[in-house]
Amino acid sequence: MPEIGGIRLYGLAKYLPKYGWNPIILTPTLPGEPDSQFQVIQSSYDDVVALWKRRMGLNTKKSLNEQFGVSKPKDQPSIIDHLTYLPWEVITYPDPMRGWYKHAVKAGGDLLQREQINAILSSSSPVTCHLIAKTLAEKYQIPWIADLRDLWTQNPYFNHCALRKFAEKRLELRILGKASAWVTVSEPLADDLSHLHTHKPVYVITNGFDPEDASFAPPKLTDKFTITYTGVLYNGKRDPSLLFEALENLISDGVLAPDRVEVRFFGSQDSWLFDEIRDANLDGVVKVMGFVPRNQALQRQRESQLLLLLLWNNPQEKGVYTGKIFEYLAAGRPIIALSGPGESVVKDLLNETQAGHYASSLEDLEDILSKYYSEYIRTGAISPTKEDATSKYSHLEMAKKFAGVLDKVQTEASQHPTSVSTCSDSTQKSIR
Repeated sequence: MPEIGGIRLYGLAKYLPKYGWNPIILTPTLPGEPDSQFQVIQSSYDDVVALWKRRMGLNTKKSLNEQFGVSKPKDQPSIIDHLTYLPWEVITYPDPMRGWYKHAVKAGGDLLQREQINAILSSSSPVTCHLIAKTLAEKYQIPWIADLRDLWTQNPYFNHCALRKFAEKRLELRILGKASAWVTVSEPLADDLSHLHTHKPVYVITNGFDPEDASFAPPKLTDKFTITYTGVLYNGKRDPSLLFEALENLISDGVLAPDRVEVRFFGSQDSWLFDEIRDANLDGVVKVMGFVPRNQALQRQRESQLLLLLLWNNPQEKGVYTGKIFEYLAAGRPIIALSGPGESVVKDLLNETQAGHYASSLEDLEDILSKYYSEYIRTGAISPTKEDATSKYSHLEMAKKFAGVLDKVQTEASQHPTSVSTCSDSTQKSIR
């Protein structure tokens, strides 16, 4: 695992022991002390990008592209674009974490020689994790599960030159082809993965929320009709312009009373956001608070009447869940998700859990806001979401599903024993 801070990996490390699997995490050296509740093995890491910067006499604190005066190739890059970007393509193949490989293999090998490890789980990105896992799994004849939170070469944001794309696709086939099973986060991504890797099962295990984050006393809701967003915004991709247009129209038509409505953004304070607020005449309605600590962000979510989820209107993202939606599910407040028309796993999740609504047009959004506002005026508060409908997306359920896959690959491996033994005095099932 590349870092214990990843939400999916943190949830696995925390809850897998409830299902008989004792995690041992292998990670590059952490900036601080690891969480004491986990068994963590830290190994050295060579920063290959910084190494090459020093070799070329460049500033290690500035990006390689910035110092070369180039940017990542565009949708239709020129030959010059590719040539100037080539050093970065070569140095970071297959990803910037490649300098961890030899140290992790050494540390993992030492671990496998002194502990009984029954399975290996690697999770990307970075894809270097899979290279490490493949090497150790083959050498010590241990079943290995490759978890792809994002797809590798099938990722819509896999933007490299033709030569690297060709080389990396072959690398993916060679590396992941050795895995005992593959896991990804949604059915559309599993379908894509199955088309490339045809000889092993692909399991779908969605991300989730920590059930401890949902075990709080119901907070006092805001007096106003409050819509809250926490996190980063992206102009033109994940921005609230549709919400601003809907609010401007509803206020102008007298449907919403501006003194009873408040929209709060905890996160980005970009200039374009203030411009959009001003252009929509919503200066008195929309507040941009800046970033706050996570515990405060969770509290602001829980006290809000509604939560805002912004998605990018891109068909290639139909299989992508944002981490934000699971955090919102834990908050127990209704969600309004904004995106374009088309299929989306987020849309399916909201329909299944009845945790909110998915708006793909201005008309849809105005209708949703009007209905929620009517409930707010009538009762003084909008009803919370149903906990029993969202509990299946907890880290506890996620860990249970992973444990099922681990049990399966371990059983299959025991039915095909090899001459290589990795047993020690330990009898606990373990996963690294």
